[in-house]
Amino acid sequence: MVFLSQSLPLCLECLRSKKELIEEILSEAHHLSRHPFQLVDRPPKEESGRICRICINECQIPEGGSGYCGLRKNESGTLQGVSAEEGKVSWYYDPLPTNCVADWVCPGGTGAGYPKFSNSEGPEYGFKNLAVFYHGCSFDCLFCQNWSHKDRIRDLRMIPPEALVHAIDERTSCICFFGGDPTPQLPHALKVSRMAIEKTRGRILRICWETNGSMHPKLLEEMIELSLSSGGCIKFDIKAWNESLHRGLCGVSNQRTKENFELASRWFEKRLIPPLLIASTLLIPGYIDEEEVRNIARWIASLHPDIPYALLAFAPQFFFKDLPTTPRGLAFRCKEVAEEEGLRNVRIGNIHLLWG
Repeated sequence: MVFLSQSLPLCLECLRSKKELIEEILSEAHHLSRHPFQLVDRPPKEESGRICRICINECQIPEGGSGYCGLRKNESGTLQGVSAEEGKVSWYYDPLPTNCVADWVCPGGTGAGYPKFSNSEGPEYGFKNLAVFYHGCSFDCLFCQNWSHKDRIRDLRMIPPEALVHAIDERTSCICFFGGDPTPQLPHALKVSRMAIEKTRGRILRICWETNGSMHPKLLEEMIELSLSSGGCIKFDIKAWNESLHRGLCGVSNQRTKENFELASRWFEKRLIPPLLIASTLLIPGYIDEEEVRNIARWIASLHPDIPYALLAFAPQFFFKDLPTTPRGLAFRCKEVAEEEGLRNVRIGNIHLLWG
């Protein structure tokens, strides 16, 4: 059975082929997903524009225009909007252990790294995670599981780092930055992280990230240093292997994501328990198949076979709300494939969503 969304009615062979004939369909799909939120269709490349180098898009924003993420504007030749001092962000608490992409290997879910990085030898019952939800994203995933972040980009309220740091109490043992994606607002998130570590010096506070991995490499290195020293982890969402398919699904190349994952993998052996780096892939029916998982898994295993890899069950959302959840057979076959390629720690996440 072949599953295709009405918003992207192209088979895998076509999406992987880079055929010029599909460009019009892809452009229209992403225009429809962005226009309601007043987001530009593609990263601006105005030669005389102001350059933003936060992520792979490297927008050259024209006077009066906005970047791809919608968070920065060029006003009178100066980039205005979010910064290290002001962010568009919301947050909440999750009791530990929580439904984290890394919950089967992280200190909060298992006690890994006790007593240096965990408050207990097992799951950290009685403690909590500060979940920091950044609005905006450097990608445009048609299947976005947290697409409400797009609604919040136009929110005029700007949050200083101090407000987030104030939310950390004595039972907060980790912070997870996600979204949207933290990438477009990394200067803000990095400042929050440093202030938080200073506030809680002498006790456990892990710094964790869930990201598409499209940030400037220098920013990634700062993230790595914070997570490595605090016992936190960096969770890369590897959305697809084939670049043409990735552009179709996410509107943007996956080249920077691959480069950054390889960069982060060089630090993996510096702290094996708990693992610094985790990968995940959302198993989207009709679009992410065994071939995608096999190529991703082979690549990860070539970097280090012990990097944990989560295969996540898909929930119908956003422009892919007309698709079913992930078939059980596909999920378990993909797990076998990943293990065949040499990965030693593969897990199926959100297993309750599987059908069949």
